[in-house]
Amino acid sequence: MYLNRAVPVAVLAAIVLALPACSKRVTRIEPTSVTDLSGRWNDTDSRLVATELITQSLAGAWLEQYAAAHAGGAPPVIVGDFRNTTMEHIPVGTFLRDLERAYVNSGAVRVVATPEERGQVRDERRDQQDNARADTRARMAQELGARYMLQGDVQAIEDAEGRERVVYYQVDATLIDLESNEKVWVGQKQIKKYIERARVKWEE
Repeated sequence: MYLNRAVPVAVLAAIVLALPACSKRVTRIEPTSVTDLSGRWNDTDSRLVATELITQSLAGAWLEQYAAAHAGGAPPVIVGDFRNTTMEHIPVGTFLRDLERAYVNSGAVRVVATPEERGQVRDERRDQQDNARADTRARMAQELGARYMLQGDVQAIEDAEGRERVVYYQVDATLIDLESNEKVWVGQKQIKKYIERARVKWEE
């Protein structure tokens, strides 16, 4: 009888001792801090690539050409789709927002709303025609049409051997004149990561 009772007590004691090791600790960090736990595409990669691509595009000759033909005006640009051709889940929506943010913050271009955003705005504008005071209504047919569209794709190549792994990302971007279909700028950004798994130490 003594042994039968001792077994559950021992198991319970082991569970209690293991609880602290299984507990979770959460620490808040700055959203802009660099964290790279898995080596996969992350928020830092998204921001770095977006900033670099927009910087490259704003250095292109197309911007000066547009300004010369339109009395120094800022060209209207819409950020289109970026295809994820990798086998990895990449939140493309976040990357598109990073691209838009970099364009808007530059002050060099005017960013046009996406088709999804325009649909909601148009519903609101139509509603205002019936329900808002005349002096506060947003006028119909006054939208800013985009002259250029930015689009591209994300590719990845992975090489692994044993505990070592290398992941290479390539993001290609193209700015297209919506009137002529001319590619006025083509840019590219690469990221290469080396990941090494720690050796497992076996206790003797």
